[in-house]
Amino acid sequence: MSDLILGIETSCDETAAALVEDGKKILANIVTSQIKIHQKYGGVVPEIASRKHLEAIIPVIDRALYTSQKKLEEVSAIAVTYGPGLVGSLLVGLSVAKALAFARSIPLIGINHLEAHIYANFLAYEELVPPLICLIVSGGHTSLVQMKDFGEYKLLGQTRDDAAGEVFDKISKVLDLGYPGGPIIEKLAKKGNPLAVNFPRPLLNNDKSFDFSFSGLKTAVIYQIRKFKEEKNVWKVEDVLASFQRAVIDVLVEKTLNAALAFKIKKIVLAGGVSANKLLRKEIKERAKILDLEVFYPPLPLCTDNAAMVASAGYFRLKDNKKSSLNLDAVSRLPLGRKKY
Repeated sequence: MSDLILGIETSCDETAAALVEDGKKILANIVTSQIKIHQKYGGVVPEIASRKHLEAIIPVIDRALYTSQKKLEEVSAIAVTYGPGLVGSLLVGLSVAKALAFARSIPLIGINHLEAHIYANFLAYEELVPPLICLIVSGGHTSLVQMKDFGEYKLLGQTRDDAAGEVFDKISKVLDLGYPGGPIIEKLAKKGNPLAVNFPRPLLNNDKSFDFSFSGLKTAVIYQIRKFKEEKNVWKVEDVLASFQRAVIDVLVEKTLNAALAFKIKKIVLAGGVSANKLLRKEIKERAKILDLEVFYPPLPLCTDNAAMVASAGYFRLKDNKKSSLNLDAVSRLPLGRKKY
């Protein structure tokens, strides 16, 4: 008998619900985005985000059920993101999930948002199984995780300051390009010369850890922009963005490949919003091929926040009988795995 999981995701500014069968088959994946609302502020405003989740959550769940042609009575368990994320936003999805689980007397399964991003790959590749090296890279997170088995993780490294996607957003804001910065910068960078400016590659050459640091790179880019403007040099914004993007990708790719080689793991998965970057995908795939490593990344709709990935992760936890209490609380900072120093 198959298990039908209802996934709910409200960690930031997307209200999402999905129905997934046996952790692999997406029957419905509904996402309502707030990007247009937050664009005028240059980033997500937490209070506005939580209020919009309140308005959207029930209609989104209803639409997911309608699209999947399933009834709530057929759902085996409710999987919901409980962290990390914006607490106000998380509480909306978590409260609804608890109410549904209690009313239907079915299991509640709390899911780590970072873990869910990894499971986007299992929805796309049926043959994919651990062990894996996972690069999770988004607006709020940059982490390298060793996935030893389903539900078993070891944190290898993470950003010590700004996340990669966060820096894309901040550079875009400095240049008044718009929000979110990632897709905008990627588009403009295609027209630029990635060798025009030699930006630093933080924690790459003389650091043997798997940690990241992008704050210094962000500062270097901002100072370079100011310098060009003050000296009234002839410069192209596309060249600066191409050089900046290349620096970020060089660090992400090198660290990830080094981790795969260090732990003798042949499969790498990308996860999170920045994993949609085409240059990142191309570079890591080409480099990995030389090293006889496989690289997997989700289709574009599954890179950004969605509930199908939450439902998939929930299915595998349900199989291991790992259920959550109705006392489960939202957690703003929630690491995936433990890092041993």
